Amino acid sequence: MEGPVVMGAPVRSKILLIGQAPGFKEIEVRKPFAWTAGKTLFKWFDTIGLDEDAFRERVYMAAVCRCFPGKNPKGGDRVPDRDEIANCAPWLTSEIALLEPELVIPVGKLAISQLMEVDKLKDVVGQRFELDVHGFVSDVVPLPHPSGASTWHRMEPGKTLLSGALALIERHPTWKRARA
Repeated sequence: MEGPVVMGAPVRSKILLIGQAPGFKEIEVRKPFAWTAGKTLFKWFDTIGLDEDAFRERVYMAAVCRCFPGKNPKGGDRVPDRDEIANCAPWLTSEIALLEPELVIPVGKLAISQLMEVDKLKDVVGQRFELDVHGFVSDVVPLPHPSGASTWHRMEPGKTLLSGALALIERHPTWKRARA
């Protein structure tokens, strides 16, 4: 993996967003979701009441892996391997212990799989799960990855399931407090 470490601002929040790993552009600007996927992600959150600036000020942003995993020879970014995920796991576990989040939003299959079994996105996106997240019971609302390379969230059933997931987040009391 390639440094530097990329992470969100140290926001004291009861909402935790978990991504996969920073992309190449994120290591340049030193903030998560700062490029194409971020533009899409923040459009989603803007529709339910938090624009990008407000989101970054009110939601703690973490990732499964904290450094850029490198390019995939077949295109796109390489998915972190098991050892890389294990090396970064103590950071996420510690952040969860400090935050004790009430709402966890894992973005993409890799982030979702750190919290629950997932075979297909259609089986988890659009639902709320009450889970033990590293010792803390939290509501978990998975989202698809907003990557420009993914079409899942732009076609059915992804569009409808994404809309359902965003509605669940919007109605969540912790989200409502963040919007206030």
